[in-house]
Amino acid sequence: MVTGIGHAAYGVSDLNASLRFYCGQLGLRKAFELHRDDGTLWIVYLYAGNRSFIELFPESEVPPQQGGSYRHLCLIVDDMAATLHAMKIAGLEPLNPPSVGKDGNTQAWVRDPDGNPIELMQIAPDSDQARAVTAE
Repeated sequence: MVTGIGHAAYGVSDLNASLRFYCGQLGLRKAFELHRDDGTLWIVYLYAGNRSFIELFPESEVPPQQGGSYRHLCLIVDDMAATLHAMKIAGLEPLNPPSVGKDGNTQAWVRDPDGNPIELMQIAPDSDQARAVTAE
């Protein structure tokens, strides 16, 4: 039985810029690194909470994929206003002001240094997602 999302993986063109974005601006934390047998860096894992991770692969490690249907990564936040304030202090502005989606949740959007879209979502107590979770 699936119990959650383990990780999303990204090939990144500039690892330091991606770490500044994900850790410095979004507030995730670097969890650990994996290295090849020769000691060179292979993957950097970032902890996104709730047993979820984001994997960052230096660009040379991830061949381009054809025909995928990737749309975006959604990160859950506990307080949208506080999250956006912390991001602003760290130098990151959202692409749009927060808004309420059709599912009843507050959302805002950012892009990482490689242009990948990231949705920030605060789950409302009466949203479709909240009702689905309580039905478990």
